[in-house]
Amino acid sequence: MHTLITFASFAFFTGLVALGTWLTVRRTVVATTTSHFLAGRSLGAVFIAGSLLLTNLSTEQLVGLNGAAYSDGLSVMAWEVVSVLSLVAMALFFLPRFLRSGISTVPQFLELRFDRGTQVICNLIFLIAYTAILLPIVLYTGATGLNEIVDVQGLTGIHDADAALWLTVWVVGMIGTIYAVFGGMRGIAVADTFNGVLLLSGGLMIVGFALAAVGKGEGILAGLHTVTHAHPEKFNSLGTASQSVPFPTLITGVILLTTFYWCTNQSIIQRTFAARNLAEGQKGVLLTGALKLLGPLYLVVPGIIAFHLYADSGLKPDHAYGKLVREVLPAPLTGYFLAAMMGAVLSSFGSALNSTATLFSMGIYKGLWSKDASEDRVVRAGKYFALVVALVAMTVAPMLAGQTSIFGYLQKMNGMYFIPIFSVVLMGLLLRRLPAAAAKTGLIGGFLVIATGYFVPLVPHVVKGVSVLVPFTDADVMNGFHFLGAVFVLMCAVMFVIMKIAPRAEPWVQAYSGDVEMTSWRGTKPAAALLVLVVLSIYMSFADVGAALAPPPPAAATPAAPEALVPAPAVVPAAPGAAETPAPTR
Repeated sequence: MHTLITFASFAFFTGLVALGTWLTVRRTVVATTTSHFLAGRSLGAVFIAGSLLLTNLSTEQLVGLNGAAYSDGLSVMAWEVVSVLSLVAMALFFLPRFLRSGISTVPQFLELRFDRGTQVICNLIFLIAYTAILLPIVLYTGATGLNEIVDVQGLTGIHDADAALWLTVWVVGMIGTIYAVFGGMRGIAVADTFNGVLLLSGGLMIVGFALAAVGKGEGILAGLHTVTHAHPEKFNSLGTASQSVPFPTLITGVILLTTFYWCTNQSIIQRTFAARNLAEGQKGVLLTGALKLLGPLYLVVPGIIAFHLYADSGLKPDHAYGKLVREVLPAPLTGYFLAAMMGAVLSSFGSALNSTATLFSMGIYKGLWSKDASEDRVVRAGKYFALVVALVAMTVAPMLAGQTSIFGYLQKMNGMYFIPIFSVVLMGLLLRRLPAAAAKTGLIGGFLVIATGYFVPLVPHVVKGVSVLVPFTDADVMNGFHFLGAVFVLMCAVMFVIMKIAPRAEPWVQAYSGDVEMTSWRGTKPAAALLVLVVLSIYMSFADVGAALAPPPPAAATPAAPEALVPAPAVVPAAPGAAETPAPTR
């Protein structure tokens, strides 16, 4: 009976969103590249913010970040709260420059700034990353979350968990593909806004019901008092050295990753390119920042509550959120939230597919293969390519099931393309004489250096008395986020040196395309300053600097990289006379 009510509620709210979206966009024509990929440059602040928020808040956030909070507590809120600073940077610095050029993609901007070769390299990096990293993770976390909330095995009669996962991935993937290929950017943005309302309200309801469950009849405040006093160490905003986001990394890898994500990640910022003018774009970006400040309430606190309830059960962190939702929400509201989660999965998957189609059709198909292709042919080529990418992603997604922390895996893998692209875009905007050779070096060199650090054992390290080789990012050799920060500085330095040796002949001057009206919103700077102050206040309110800077206990080990990413350590010959002990496996 519970399952029947859940599905009835799910069908009702999903249908309501579909109907609202259809009524809003039914007269929209999507036959041209601008209309299909950029919603005809017609989006206002509310739709921009709604689409930005929901594209970000997919199940890799709901499942993964709450799973990280289950293990590490409040410190993982960095991915939400620090993002607000990056959104401020987007509104004040990056967005005006992007809209001035009237671009559809980040690689297109690099072509205007440097040359065609730089655009092609950036396009290929994005396409590979979205196909092999982003899209599979969205599908896997979506399927995992749905399997946790709804008993898919019981409903289908499939006894094998892996088979149920494959089925869920493919069902969600096929629906998401239809959502992306036929809806266009405007359809995605409108549906995202409606689903965002469901997700925010549903996420906050889960916190309320979960705290009430902890309070055992005495109310939400009693539950909050119980959790905070039972686990005070979980409410430190500053991560310790043994946690996934140590305090010092906030100013190295974390701020770099979030700034790339919100300022140069094509699948996210494409809807800002669709703004009807600069003012609407800035308002939409800053409204997203304000909404992100609520993120810790529904993306971190539920994970801590789940730890309080299930810590002794041996529950895997990435399963904590689904179990909590299933146990605390009444059946009608479970269906309500299931509809919101499905919308979030479809949003992230659809947005990434739409961006993939945009990158391919505008940068590769029209840019290299068929320069004289009609608008209709370009759109059609993008749709066909998106179908192929979707099939690949649906095949790869179930293979991620062995990861220890899917959110940690996502952030780690993102670094391989986040850092090179962000460093090139930033340096290109700041240094007008930076040549194309420097940009190509930054893109290719940064990608190769980070990949080498992730996968190739290079650094001698002693583990249980045995000398082994480990990657740069392993444990106490160098924290992974510090490593990303070091690579960023290295690539910027290399590009600067190349500029000094062989500068661009003439300083680059950005031309105004005339596609977007460029009057800035009058409230941009005051709103940005207020958001920064709120971020600092949140961190100061929950900070325990002493605990964050304390060394880890001697027996504790810093969480290693996910097993699938770390090759077996190569054994270095021991000193003469030492016992020959095989290297430990991870």
